[in-house]
Amino acid sequence: QVQLVESGGGLVQPGGSLRLSCAASGSIFSYNAMGWYRQAAGKERGLVAWITSGGTTNYADSVKGRFTISRDNAKNTVYLQMNSLKPEDTAVYYCNERQYGIDYWGKGTLVTVSA
Repeated sequence: QVQLVESGGGLVQPGGSLRLSCAASGSIFSYNAMGWYRQAAGKERGLVAWITSGGTTNYADSVKGRFTISRDNAKNTVYLQMNSLKPEDTAVYYCNERQYGIDYWGKGTLVTVSA
């Protein structure tokens, strides 16, 4: 059974940085695309960043140039480095893994950007 566990969220001041991690188990991790999504209070969940099994990345326009997604297949882990954080980045961040057309989700980690 695929399980995803996010970590690294917390409170940070505007302009600060955080690195989120997502550890996967029970999947053929190195063959699967991985993604980070976020959901702010009162809003729908939306894509933040995506990385294919081959390392191709894609970002939401709102985070381009500030966030970087990466993966370590040896550790079955995907990362999201977030720099120059803004209050509007405040949200619960979810890890996603797509395997055989099925989406799996972690429980999320809260990121709060506030002075």
